[in-house]
This record gives sequence, structure tokens and C-alpha cells, in this order.
Amino acid sequence: MRGDNFGVLMITHYQRLLDYIVPDVVHIMMDGRVVKDGGPDLAKKLEKEGCAALRDELGLDIKLVDEN
Repeated sequence: MRGDNFGVLMITHYQRLLDYIVPDVVHIMMDGRVVKDGGPDLAKKLEKEGCAALRDELGLDIKLVDEN
């Protein structure tokens, strides 16, 4: 479905969807703002390393939902 006149904004927490729909651009949001942009590899890195690792890599002071 790629084309010059076609675009999609897909919001997901599931990497497995991105195995079927390969994005051109990935935006990672934390605390209501975009903190990092990249390609499909960024989503795979996030799935592998987790949100806390990305937060720490970026030096953000954000408490994640699954943290005590």
C-alpha cells in the first residue's frame, strides 16, 4: 500500500505488528512527548532493551508505569 498519496499514522506497543507493516519512520514517545526518532531498527531495539534502557540512555527523569 505504499504510494506518494498514501500515509498512515499507526500507534502501537506491539513489535509483532511491525513485523508485517514495516514503518519508514518510528517515533518513541515518553511522558507525552517524542523523545527519539529513527527507522524500523529503533522499534526492534526498544523491544529488545526495554523502555527503561532507552530512558536511561537519553538521560530522562521519567518514572515508567511499571516501576515502583
